[in-house]
Parts: sequence; C-alpha cells; structure tokens
Amino acid sequence: MADSIIELLDELPADNLTVKMLNSLDFVVPGEWDNTIGCDHTIEVVTGETDGDRIRAIRNRAIERYNDKSNGYQSAIWFYQTIDNADRALGAAALANKVGEKIGLLGFLNKLTPKADTTQSVDLCLKLVVELIAYSKLNGLDVLKPREFVTELTEHYQGASLMRMAALVSVDGLLPLGPDFLQKVHGTLDNQGRSAFQGNPAFSAISGFIPGDDKFGFITNTFNAVEGWMNNLVGSVGLTPQGVYEHIGGFIEFSDDSLDFVAAFIDQATDYYRHTGIQTVARKLFLDAAKDV
Repeated sequence: MADSIIELLDELPADNLTVKMLNSLDFVVPGEWDNTIGCDHTIEVVTGETDGDRIRAIRNRAIERYNDKSNGYQSAIWFYQTIDNADRALGAAALANKVGEKIGLLGFLNKLTPKADTTQSVDLCLKLVVELIAYSKLNGLDVLKPREFVTELTEHYQGASLMRMAALVSVDGLLPLGPDFLQKVHGTLDNQGRSAFQGNPAFSAISGFIPGDDKFGFITNTFNAVEGWMNNLVGSVGLTPQGVYEHIGGFIEFSDDSLDFVAAFIDQATDYYRHTGIQTVARKLFLDAAKDV
C-alpha cells in the first residue's frame, strides 16, 4: 500500500474507458456519480469547504488518518484494487473461452479456460463479498452479516458507492449472463458449489478475510441476501442487456448479439471497482478528517 490517498486521487483519470462506461450508466442511478478527481478538489466537493487554509488542514489530517492502519481506509482500497486486478485475468479467460466457442479453429481454448458463465458468476459473487468486507472495514465495523449489509446498502449507499453497485448489476450481471443472470448465478452455486471457486485468483486473494470456516457458505449467503436488491434495481429501471449495451455502445464497437464479448472486454479494459472505490474511501476519509479540524 505504497500510494498515498493524495496520489491515488490525483492519478485518477479524467476520461478513459472506465469513466466513459460509468458516465454511460448514469441512467441506472441518475445524478449519483460525478467523476470527482484530485485531492483538493475532492475535499472541496465532499466537505463544501472553499477556504484554502481549511482545505490544507483537512488534507493534512486526512493523510494522518489514512496512514494509521488501525483505521480501515487502506484495507478498503486494497480490496477494491485486488478484485479489479483479478478481474482482468478473469476477463481474459472469459474472452478466450468465447473466442473458442465462436471460432472453430480456436476451439481448443475451451479446454484451457473455464466456461464464461461460471467465470462471470463467480466474479459477481466475489465482488459482492468484497463490497461487504470493504464497507465493514471502511466504517470500523466487524465484518457485517449479509443481511445487515443489505440494510446498509439500501439505506446508506449513494454517489460512487451506488454507481459501483449499479455497474456491477449492469456489466457483471446483465451483459455477460443475460436477463436471467440471477438464476444463472444460482445455477453455478447450486450445481458446481465450491469447485467453481477453486483456482480463482480473486478467491485466493480474499479468502483469508472471509469470516468463518465455511467460505463458500458465506459467499452463497451474501449473494442470496443481495439478490433481492439487485432484482429490485433491474425492475425499477427496466434494465435489460440490450438497454445497457445501447448506452455503452457509443464507445465499444461490438454487435449487439455479442454481449458476452462486450462483458469480457469490459472486464479487461476497465477498473471501475478500483476507480469508484478510491472515490468512496476518499469521501469517508475527508468527512472524518473535517470533523477533527
């Protein structure tokens, strides 16, 4: 965790594929997300402070709080970064598998990579678990039980945090798995069980932080708990795979019958969990620091 929160914020891109994708998904949670970047600008936006001396004081206190590892800011950043790094490897595997399915001469790739639906189902479940753990760390809580987390998600999520969850449903659920993505994830969990997670780089990285001895049980319980929230989001907005693609298709050139390719490409080309995760941590950190000065 060598990067300071200052560096992380100052290095966030103003415009790239991740930003374009998130902006295109504004219709899912309208007005919730702006790409706030840069340390001092973020302090100003989050706290409403405009006085230079106050902004410097908040920044200095924020650095102290962030560097204190007994707080959960660094841990939360680590989880967001880790799941995105692993996601790129999963995206490569899913993309290779889909190429193998559609191009006969490359069919051997199917024997070397996991089925894309399994890969994407596992990815979605692990992102939910990472979200639960990171939220708990950031807010100084014991790791929440899944049902407790759903209450927090429903009542307190906003801004970058809510956008992250909307993107999860859109590009890690609907695009790769289709309108019945929740049922497909259930199928993976029910039919393949623990074996679906064996060898998964994200699971290997975070399994030690999943509470209890039954890691698979906690993952399953987390998905089951959040399923209702995800289903409600889909229903309230009228989300469909084609609708999501129509909004992101302006900067990704695939035909609309290749949404599985689009999803695998997004896994490789974007880091929305890390990007919005940094913004989520920064908001909490600066609000906490402002109370101290």
